[in-house]
Amino acid sequence: MRKILIGLLIVACLAALGWWWKRPQPLTVTLVEVGSGPVESLVANSRAGTLKACRRSHLSFKLGGQVSELLIREGQRVAQGQVLMRLRQDDQQARVTEAAANLAASHNAREQRCSQAQLDQRDLDRVQHLAERKLVAEDQLDQAQTRARLAQLLCRASGQRIEQAAANLALQNALLDQTTLRAPFAGIVAEINGELGEYVTPSPPGIPTPPAVDLIDDSCLYVEAPIDEVDAARVTVGLPVRISLDALRGQHFAGKVTRMAPFVRDLEKQARTVDIEARFDQPPAGVDLLTGYSADVEVLLEQRQDVLRIPTESLLDGQRVLRYDDAAGVLREVAVTPGLANWRWTEVGSGLQAGDRIVVSLDQEGLVDGARVRPLDADPAAGTPEPAE
Repeated sequence: MRKILIGLLIVACLAALGWWWKRPQPLTVTLVEVGSGPVESLVANSRAGTLKACRRSHLSFKLGGQVSELLIREGQRVAQGQVLMRLRQDDQQARVTEAAANLAASHNAREQRCSQAQLDQRDLDRVQHLAERKLVAEDQLDQAQTRARLAQLLCRASGQRIEQAAANLALQNALLDQTTLRAPFAGIVAEINGELGEYVTPSPPGIPTPPAVDLIDDSCLYVEAPIDEVDAARVTVGLPVRISLDALRGQHFAGKVTRMAPFVRDLEKQARTVDIEARFDQPPAGVDLLTGYSADVEVLLEQRQDVLRIPTESLLDGQRVLRYDDAAGVLREVAVTPGLANWRWTEVGSGLQAGDRIVVSLDQEGLVDGARVRPLDADPAAGTPEPAE
């Protein structure tokens, strides 16, 4: 009997040892402490936005011709009205000279014909005086009247020829001016299409050709970005935005919504968007921003400061979180009342208190109510988990 009891005791010990050896091990989880901070309700662009210049001109000549002067280089800053490029002008300058000479000749002709008209009018006055005294024949009076009238008509016609010559001179000067390309505003030369001695032609109707000079005014920049049509109704002009550029990672710039497109784009099926424009409150100092940079815009609809918040990724379906019960070493499922939220933070109205620790990542298997866990606390400074003491 005693041997049987000893055997049973040994079997029980072995069974207990086996259970202890094969018992479920606590899950290692990452915890974060519930704290306070700002929470924002925001709308973000659905596709990458683009940094654009308020003014950008693709400058071309109205007339074709050979490039005789190229006075700029790509990347050069130019002032408003500065000459950028000229076409060969000798033929047009000759036309201007010819038109100016014709105008001068017209003035001389008018002076001669008007002087003749005055002379003929004086002769008519004398003949009329003699005719009143019956000293000249009627046909002589008729001839004098006809000459004076014709002279007056020629004098008036000379004035019209002067106007015609002046208009032609203005036309030739305008055509000459069209052989010179000037900057309509101050900016930076982005691109030049044309070399010294090359022949450039204007774009035929409906057939675009590269511009002679691409000029950008980089003193005024804005971001154009598409937002989903569902969010468009909540966005209005004047709302604050936060702008980030892929080229300047980690930096954010304040701005405002300055325009909303009055229509919806349907570039892709089931992806209808509305374009918005946002400008910087203060352009980044000491940074050369290039038009064409990809950019993201977050429109701040509402913001609350110093509220109890949790990471949005820690929320389970049904507005629940897994809170760590330090005394029992297990997870407890807790219902919370969420408030303002975005993709990163969610405001907590009730269900948690400051200092509670909750599970951050929920993609691990076995995370259920009552699960035994070994906690890791997220290090706010380094962003990596450290074993909890």
